[in-house]
Amino acid sequence: MVLGKVIGTLVASRKEPTLEGVKLLVVRACDVDGNPTGGMVVAVDAVGAGLGEVVLYCSGSSARQTQVTQNRPVDATIMAIVDLVTVGDEQRYKKDA
Repeated sequence: MVLGKVIGTLVASRKEPTLEGVKLLVVRACDVDGNPTGGMVVAVDAVGAGLGEVVLYCSGSSARQTQVTQNRPVDATIMAIVDLVTVGDEQRYKKDA
């Protein structure tokens, strides 16, 4: 799993029929402080994430292991919305209340 921040949405009016009804979000990899660290991916949203949220996403065959993505042609899936990241005794990220 990878930490990422939702930075946008993607709308495709024509797509593979098995992708009908899934929400697609643009996610950029980030560090434990929520700062960008890497490239962007388009991920299926399996948990109702929104713009600006820090999330956990997976890619590859693991992306097809959720109820939302099972047997669908996806390579990245958002599987969790992050509330808190603590490293050692230090709180590094906390979702705004």
